[in-house]
Amino acid sequence: MAKNTAVLSFNPKASVTRLLKVLPERARDVISNRFGLGKESKRFTLDAIGKRYHITRERVRQIENYALTSVRKSDAYKKEKGSFDELEKALHDFGGLAGETEFLTHLSGTDESARNHAHFLLAVGENFQKMKEDDHFGHRWHMNNKLAEKVHTALKKLYDSLDNEALVSELDIIAQFLTHVEDLDEHYKQDTIVRRWLGLAKGLGKNPLGEWGRASSPHIKMKGVRDYAFLVIRKHGSPIHFTEVARAIEKNFGRAAHVATTHNELIKDKRFVLVGRGLYALAEWGYMAGVVRDVITKILEKHGPLTKKEIFDKVLKERYVKENTIAVNLQNKKHFKKGKDGKYALAK
Repeated sequence: MAKNTAVLSFNPKASVTRLLKVLPERARDVISNRFGLGKESKRFTLDAIGKRYHITRERVRQIENYALTSVRKSDAYKKEKGSFDELEKALHDFGGLAGETEFLTHLSGTDESARNHAHFLLAVGENFQKMKEDDHFGHRWHMNNKLAEKVHTALKKLYDSLDNEALVSELDIIAQFLTHVEDLDEHYKQDTIVRRWLGLAKGLGKNPLGEWGRASSPHIKMKGVRDYAFLVIRKHGSPIHFTEVARAIEKNFGRAAHVATTHNELIKDKRFVLVGRGLYALAEWGYMAGVVRDVITKILEKHGPLTKKEIFDKVLKERYVKENTIAVNLQNKKHFKKGKDGKYALAK
């Protein structure tokens, strides 16, 4: 006899064995093959079973439906009421709406045979409803249509509220989700349950640093050094040298990142701004792009003529450079001129 799981006090395999005894041999064989209840735990398609019996896939489907209905109407099913009640409680405690794979793992661990038997109990249980995979969500189970609809609607609204560049902490995205759900029972407002619901949405994803966003975002689905570098610099929170970026990529993500390659990738990407000798910041932090001369030009375009000290102060907020470097650039008469009042302006 298989060992009971930590979640269920009863043995799903023993329950399924008792239920299948009410079926005629062919119907029992069809169910066993469809749900992988045999010794090898292999699940067969309607076509494969149809070829075995020389019948159409539609006929196999009819036999499957007949078998499930027959089990539900049997005395054996009534005797298993305690087991189904326990399964219902498990699904309620798990969140009321659960992804199939995650919930079966919760019930039976990684034992494929045990998972298949638990899956059959969900399929035959009168109060369990399966929603098949679609463009937005994977296979999932629930017992309450209103709850399922409420969660699905909230997840779609949450997705629509995010742009493809957005990154949100887990606490914040849970809070955002709850703003889209009205009259939700307090039981379902647990972080653990909301986190499971977030995992149902194909359009949402979480990166290795635990931040959420659209699954299509390069900040969630990283494709190369640039995307990993963005997360590293964002997490660091201030300008960082490209050699440190490379080391952090290897440390945090276990991904090889050569120093020279990292530097080259940062130079090419508009998300990053070189603010000092080898120091990079994120453009979204407000740093001006370009070399020191470009920064001085943009400052003078915005503020008009300024003293040397005023220029130094403003440039040093944008670049980690020495004042002498700024002074040297100001001597470029093609770009800047010094007025009689001692202030610098654009030459043209």
